[in-house]
Amino acid sequence: HLATALNNRGQIKYFRVEFAAAIEDYTAAIECQPGFEVPYYNRGLVLYRLGCFDEAIKDFRKVLELNPQFEDAALSLKQAILDKEEKQKRGY
Repeated sequence: HLATALNNRGQIKYFRVEFAAAIEDYTAAIECQPGFEVPYYNRGLVLYRLGCFDEAIKDFRKVLELNPQFEDAALSLKQAILDKEEKQKRGY
């Protein structure tokens, strides 16, 4: 499966802290197989780490739309919302 291969390559890039390249691979995996929730989750994690909370929240919500039982996505969504609110409170 091409989508799985692209997602896995994205993981390798993520672990190498090559975030832009990882996002490209996750996005390519999503385009290849839009119903595959894992690359949305992984892309959301990278976006979260980069402080792109709105984009991360969108990806985590998509994961839960595709797979409501994806507990890590639910936890990540909750954390991203909290961090976004904290950032807004501080005026960043």
